[in-house]
Amino acid sequence: MASCWQGLWAYRTYLLVFFLPIFLLPLPLLVPTKEAYCAYAIILMALFWCTEALPLAVTALLPLILFPLMGITKASEVCLQYFKDTNILFIGGLLVAIAVEHWNLHKRIALRVLLIIGVRPALLMLGFMLVTAFLSMWISNTATTAMMAPIAHAVLHQLQKAPKGKDAEEGNSNPAFELQEPGPQKTKLDNGQVHPAPPGPLEPTEQKSQEQHRFSQGMSLCVCYAASIGGIATLTGTTPNLVLQGQINALFTKNGNVVNFASWFSFAFPAMVILLLLAWLWLQALFLGFNFRKNFGFEGRVREQEKAALQVIQTEHKLLGPMSFAEKAVTILFVLLVLLWFTREPGFFPGWASAFPYEDGESVVSDGTVAIFISIIMFIMPSNIPGLTQDPEKPGRLKAPPALLNWKTVNEKMPWNIVFLLGGGFALAQGSEDSGLSSWLGDKLTPLKSVSAPAIAFILCLLVATFTECTSNVATTTLFLPILASMAQAICLHPLYVMLPCTLSASLAFMLPVATPPNAIIFSFGGLKVTDMARTGFLLNIIGVLVIMLAINSWAYPIFDLYTFPSWAHTNATTLCLGGQANTTTPSP
Repeated sequence: MASCWQGLWAYRTYLLVFFLPIFLLPLPLLVPTKEAYCAYAIILMALFWCTEALPLAVTALLPLILFPLMGITKASEVCLQYFKDTNILFIGGLLVAIAVEHWNLHKRIALRVLLIIGVRPALLMLGFMLVTAFLSMWISNTATTAMMAPIAHAVLHQLQKAPKGKDAEEGNSNPAFELQEPGPQKTKLDNGQVHPAPPGPLEPTEQKSQEQHRFSQGMSLCVCYAASIGGIATLTGTTPNLVLQGQINALFTKNGNVVNFASWFSFAFPAMVILLLLAWLWLQALFLGFNFRKNFGFEGRVREQEKAALQVIQTEHKLLGPMSFAEKAVTILFVLLVLLWFTREPGFFPGWASAFPYEDGESVVSDGTVAIFISIIMFIMPSNIPGLTQDPEKPGRLKAPPALLNWKTVNEKMPWNIVFLLGGGFALAQGSEDSGLSSWLGDKLTPLKSVSAPAIAFILCLLVATFTECTSNVATTTLFLPILASMAQAICLHPLYVMLPCTLSASLAFMLPVATPPNAIIFSFGGLKVTDMARTGFLLNIIGVLVIMLAINSWAYPIFDLYTFPSWAHTNATTLCLGGQANTTTPSP
């Protein structure tokens, strides 16, 4: 019997893929309407995403089969959802991030900031959080964590060992401090990518005190938490943000590009800063205690271990050498990209996009246009000038330097699975609209008019933050946002009032190692128990939701004009929202 159960468990994914569609069949058979057909597809995909019976990206391809066969949407229209403008923005942003990683610009930034901040306990933790959050704004939080975690643990090795004699005086670097690619051991993460595994957990010693152990735990958690927090600040920082933009554009085609890089940054960056500082204070109180004089190094005594740890960072920074032409070129192009994003349509003055034609109230150029433009320049610009070298394959011939970016590097580092996952979400939103499921949900949710809007937003944020602990944050936002849009239309509430905070809440995955790849990377280093992460992350989730509620009820109002129900959200079901006036339950700033 035991072997039978073991066999069933081994085949569990195959069994789920086979039986779940059959188990859900009564829904479309007993209710033969387009709404029921679409609900069947959405529920089936939600279960596949939650159980990971199929890879997330493969599940996202199901609308290409189900929607045409069920008569919901034509195949040609479904296919268009998989390469929308938001997908282009995602690809362009990642191309620039890959160039930053390829030329080690992110490592130079990280080491330089750590040298400025120093290695006093509280400031060291703050330094790692600031660097990690900043890098996570522009490159993937997984890559940021994979780079910062070995640095953090190498510095901890130096702080916790007791150097004596010449080594201590010279601050010789710790041999464990390896920032290059580790050996063949690898770690597979929940998004299907394979990243190098960390060099290994800190070896426990008899001299290691409980205080040092707790500081190590705090340093580990600060890296993965800062990576998740930093990603919310920019539109391209984490995929749920792009899911929101794509869903808004798909569900409300006349929205006038209300969610763009500049408007998102104006809303999310202050929230990110506040949440990051509160997370730092919480981690400091939990793992360093309340001896602030000691934590900030005001006792006037610099330990030899701290000198050695600082010397390690200095040594690694010197090994990078002076900035190469490639690093300078990538830096200039990166800054140019950010400036073009901010000034395209800033809102408070006419941006450079106004120099181009407008169609249906929107500029013909988008943030994706800018990202692809800068990316193509990186494929064209050489990495060194003149940079001519002898061709080893053809003696006597000169060889030109490689470009800043090449397709081989892109193909190795680009998470193509996320592109399909984004497209699957947009296809679901389109299918919900075409089938009438969105309108049906809106009618069923009209009783929520009697509930205050802040209470609705708060409960939904808690729900999403809980759900994202067990499910991919992309899948979470993909499933929730179309429902939230229908609900907002039904109760005459500005759709962004509930969609924005719930999107941010999808990044509050702090409690479990499986919740997000940065948590998994940090947990693989050792020194942490699930209970440690759950205890720390629980309160941080609550703090995050409160910060998000502060943001949506204060500075979000003028940025997104949340004062009234927008004309672009009107449908036949919202005719009672007369004159563009929002429901009385809409909060006032």
